Amino acid sequence: MHWDIDRENKRLRETKLSSEDIFDGVILHVRRDRVALPNGSLTVREVIRHIGAVCVIPVLDNGDVIMERQYRYPLDRVILEIPAGKLDAPDENRLSAIQRELREETGYTADSWTEIGDFHPAPAYSDEYITMYLARGLHKGAQDLDADEFLDIYAVPLKDLVQDVMEGKISDAKTQVAVLKAARILGI
Repeated sequence: MHWDIDRENKRLRETKLSSEDIFDGVILHVRRDRVALPNGSLTVREVIRHIGAVCVIPVLDNGDVIMERQYRYPLDRVILEIPAGKLDAPDENRLSAIQRELREETGYTADSWTEIGDFHPAPAYSDEYITMYLARGLHKGAQDLDADEFLDIYAVPLKDLVQDVMEGKISDAKTQVAVLKAARILGI
């Protein structure tokens, strides 16, 4: 299927008429925009502005993936995730950011880093995008968690993670996408 992106953008574009800050937090910034729709009707869009994030699927030589279990307050439960983190600044180098996050959260460093794509986890209401990486040639070191970070580290076979994603046992979107992409790349 071929798409004429410029034509589609012009035909479907919504035009911002006004904007106001609703909330300016540490991680999230919320704006309320009044917009004109392509048919001329007016509506409101509430948009979360996010600094951006990175994540990594760190694969050991035996095919196991270094995973994290941590409590997620909005969900009120512990979930299984790949290592990830937000950028410290909008212009921070994304590879450097994920290398830092992997080392701090898991203690691991890697010899090989492959960018495997970007994705927007919630494009209906947020401009956040997450860059995904595959890390190989892992070396274990010591964790260096932030004072407010609490998580456990596990090694899980990639094939088991694929099965868990397909059975709905992993709810985290970045983990689902990265697991399936890594499995495809690695022929699992």
